[in-house]
Amino acid sequence: MITWLRSEHDALPDTARALARGSEAPGLLAAGGELSPARLTEAYSKGVFPWYSDGQPVLWWSPDPRMVLLVDEFKLSRSLRKTLARFVQSADCEVRIDSAFERVITACAATPRDGQDGTWIVPEMVDAYIEWHELGAVHSFETWIDGELAGGLYGVSLGRMFFGESMFSHRTDASKIALAALVCFCHANQVPMIDCQQRTAHLASLGGRELPRSEFEQRLTPRLREAAIDDWTYHHRHWGHLIRLENG
Repeated sequence: MITWLRSEHDALPDTARALARGSEAPGLLAAGGELSPARLTEAYSKGVFPWYSDGQPVLWWSPDPRMVLLVDEFKLSRSLRKTLARFVQSADCEVRIDSAFERVITACAATPRDGQDGTWIVPEMVDAYIEWHELGAVHSFETWIDGELAGGLYGVSLGRMFFGESMFSHRTDASKIALAALVCFCHANQVPMIDCQQRTAHLASLGGRELPRSEFEQRLTPRLREAAIDDWTYHHRHWGHLIRLENG
């Protein structure tokens, strides 16, 4: 049985108690509680995240295996290389961080997903992550083209770990550009791993791979102990990592 969280004082259980593969809900660890910054900080620090739909209680997950993108394993296709080269050289294109967070998370919630009916980014979750963003833990990477928000992503930053949440695109490859910018930013700030939660073919094509939960947690723990990133401005020098990837 999963744990029911009745108050903010109930701690999340050990992730080893999550439902196993082959069950009706593999990775489900607990249910209930609220999406307060304190609870979210506890959850992400344990490698746990909320994921649920309208009409459900908050559901807390710790899947095994866990999908991650190791920063140095990010894959650039030939077409994406060309897109990024044009983007970097254009005066009408830029990456911004946190300039339109609410617009980014709202767009992610409104973007249809293959195989999904509705969205897991329910209004309660939008409000919670906006509050957490205002406290400095959640950030958006945004692709701007001709002065318009063309795509982006958002995620959680704790210590030297980034937990990717969702992305959207209103122009071709705009979300991939934002992801490439995040990869470069992570490299510049000694963040070696981006959590992607669950496997998708799209993430696998960009270099994402699965780790056993135990290995994910072993990699996560020391990253959380490191000092938080204090400079969330984006600099042209961040693209240097991308250039090295291209040449490699």
